[in-house]
Amino acid sequence: MSLIDPLFSVGFLRKAIWRLWYPFLTRRLTQEEVLFLNYAFEPEPPMALPLDPADEPNRACIQLYHHVATQADLRAKRVLEVSCGHGGGASYLARTLRPSRYTGLDLNPAGIAFCRQRHQVAGLDFVQGDAENLPFAGSSFDAVVNVEASHCYPHFPRFLAEVARVLKPGGHLLYADFRFDEGLAGWEQALAAAPLRLLRSRVINAEVLRGMDRNSQRSQILLARHLPKFMHSLGRDFAGIRGSRIYNALQEGRLSYRSYCFAKD
Repeated sequence: MSLIDPLFSVGFLRKAIWRLWYPFLTRRLTQEEVLFLNYAFEPEPPMALPLDPADEPNRACIQLYHHVATQADLRAKRVLEVSCGHGGGASYLARTLRPSRYTGLDLNPAGIAFCRQRHQVAGLDFVQGDAENLPFAGSSFDAVVNVEASHCYPHFPRFLAEVARVLKPGGHLLYADFRFDEGLAGWEQALAAAPLRLLRSRVINAEVLRGMDRNSQRSQILLARHLPKFMHSLGRDFAGIRGSRIYNALQEGRLSYRSYCFAKD
């Protein structure tokens, strides 16, 4: 779940808003153990991904993580997820793709506290930190995962430079996010200028829309339970509920959602 608005084009203002918004959501949503804060992914035909019963309610969100992360082999690799949210994706990938170590990082201290308490998985740890100033030595990771978060970063090229710094040679950035029309050119320019080599990219609007459809009813219930009425419009966008502004923009092609795989030479 995510939302960017042209009104928030000033970097420091946008970051200040996210610093308030995500801890607020954590306080509201962890009562029901909401483990994913991203939109979703539903291919056609269905992915038929085998899941544990405990993971099944989050199938559509898990499928987005699976789509992004399986662009490279993570078995026995050291993996960093930047902006891990409530840790649902980190837990799933650590349990199923068998990395040797998986570190989830997020700016939200309340979210990191929740992750540490909720996700007890061998080889999985969580660190509070900034995507644009990663608290790790150079060449520390074989792969970096980043799902639907970079639109929140005030200085996106700085994030890409930090990813390149902490990746080992031969490592991968496994990445997905979206931009509205007015932000597409800048996004594409930053990606083209990154010190990383593009291996593949894909527009996944249709799959994300089907995922939103699958999650809409549950998201609407959570919104009604946990957000005050004056925040419902924002909540509907953030959750990607059918008929919301962001859902309509994706459906009408005014927003592009894409997945990428980059390598560091």
